[in-house]
This record gives sequence, C-alpha cells and structure tokens, in this order.
Amino acid sequence: MTTRRPGTLGPDRVRALGAAPFTYSAVGAACGGAVPTGFHGLYRCVVIGHGDDAFATAGEALLTWQVQLRSGIRVCASSPRIAPGAVATVGVGVGPLRMTGPVRVLDVTEAPSLRAFSYGTLPGHPECGEERFAVALDEDGTVRFELTGFSRHVSRLARLGAPVARFVQRVVTDRYARSLIVAPPPA
Repeated sequence: MTTRRPGTLGPDRVRALGAAPFTYSAVGAACGGAVPTGFHGLYRCVVIGHGDDAFATAGEALLTWQVQLRSGIRVCASSPRIAPGAVATVGVGVGPLRMTGPVRVLDVTEAPSLRAFSYGTLPGHPECGEERFAVALDEDGTVRFELTGFSRHVSRLARLGAPVARFVQRVVTDRYARSLIVAPPPA
C-alpha cells in the first residue's frame, strides 16, 4: 500500500482552528452511533483483511490520514499522525471545483483490538457533522473497517447541489472502504 503524507498547516491556521467551535451541538455522538435529529446518518462496515498483521497495518494507516489520502481527499494537517485536538482541512474536487473544510479530531482509540478516531466540522466546512473511522480485530481474526457519522449541508452551494453532494459522499465512502484493504498473505 502506498503511504502518503498530508500537507502541513501553518501555525496561525492551527491556532485558529484549534480555538474554533464545532458547527453542531451533538459533539461526540458518532462514537455512540447516534444520528441527531435533522442530520443524515452514515454507516459502512467492510472486511478488509485477516489476522494481527493486517490489523496492525490497517490501524497504522488509519491513524496517519491514509483513509483520506488514499481516497483522493487532500489533507493539510497540524500533525502527520492523528491525535486528539489535531486539526486539518480536507478537500475533494479539482481546481475551482474543489470544496474544502476544516475539521478537528475529537478522540483517538488505540486498544489491543481497535484503532479509531473521530473528527467534527469547524466553521468554513460546507457541511456540519461528525465522522468516526475505526479498524477492529474480531476474535476470529477478521479485520473490519467501520465508518459511522452524521452530517447536513451548511453552505448554499452544498444545499443547492444536495443530490450531487450525496452522490460524492457515497463515492468517497466507497473509496474509504477500499483504502485500507490489506492483501492476504502469500499462500
């Protein structure tokens, strides 16, 4: 798998995003899988590999922005490794059709059978809401990627283009799911 590095945010931008309020009130709700009233829910679960090595590889990729970067999302972050309070701008599209939005990491989990993090939107993001990304190792050795979240459109452009925005969200979610698939070990 290709490893890419996110771009770097300048110190002034990091300070500004670190102090910015979240753009929704249900902060932390994606961790419990709840979809607040008025938001569109998102859930995807995909088997991406099997065994401890696959879990370690996918878990490390998850916590170094690879889900986003391998999915064609542009990331400029305060840190190359995801940590609580880290901020980033994420963008999709090309040239003048690129939409970007700032996010802040809410939490990170690094447990024996789970690697996960969630981030929430900040002012300037075309949507408001939260996403949680997780890689889990089941007792039978199955490694799963799970994405949960909720969002609603904020910007006029996103509201006007709601059908296109939902289509783009489905395409990006599919890319997220494929980004961490770990090749099986050689026979």
